[in-house]
Amino acid sequence: MSARERQIIEQAIGPAPWYYRSFPAVTGAGGQEYAWSFHGSQGPNAYLITLDATGDASNTRLALNTYCRPFPMDEGHIGIWCPEGKQLRIVAFDVDALAPFSLNEIAGWFKQSSDRIYAATPPIAELTVDITLPPGTHSIQVPEEFRSIDELLMVSYRPVKEKDEAAFALFVGYLSGGLVEVIPQNWFTAAQYDVGQQWIARVARDPETHRIVGEGVRVGTFELTEDSTQIARWLDHVA
Repeated sequence: MSARERQIIEQAIGPAPWYYRSFPAVTGAGGQEYAWSFHGSQGPNAYLITLDATGDASNTRLALNTYCRPFPMDEGHIGIWCPEGKQLRIVAFDVDALAPFSLNEIAGWFKQSSDRIYAATPPIAELTVDITLPPGTHSIQVPEEFRSIDELLMVSYRPVKEKDEAAFALFVGYLSGGLVEVIPQNWFTAAQYDVGQQWIARVARDPETHRIVGEGVRVGTFELTEDSTQIARWLDHVA
């Protein structure tokens, strides 16, 4: 793996809490800076990731449970996508409009909850994508707030009936065009991998080759084929 490829993968946004250091910087429209914080592996808020105004960590603006991935948007906005049941949920927040709250409000409860995102202020926009959509490109209803995003790369487990069916898929949201492309990862099957213990954590597009590169937990790092359905080569393989 080249240094350039390593940097692309290391900068790819992965899920909370394991990859919180990859989360994008957040600045409000008024210039206020915000920082992501990890709350450790012990206590009532174990594994929680929060967004706090820099210099004011006592008042949290946003809390993320496991598997959430923030992504950058227009100035002053932050997007988050996460799995929820058989859907991928995509939301947007105006960070300066987020009301602060105390972590005492969610201590203990949020850790055990299936809810992925907690905020005292509703999102300014949201949409969902069905993870059972068949392979191919589909039209979706995209709120105006997301229309500035040309490409959003998402990965998700897919329910399958046979062990040789693709257990993961790449979902490429062309949000500016109101489209999502579903690309099954034909190399990742229950026949080949221990699904749940092994999973695809994060992906990115190499700006030079335009190929998708990514990282799998207990799998390794990889580059996909031109059609993004198979492994073209392993960059670093876990035997």
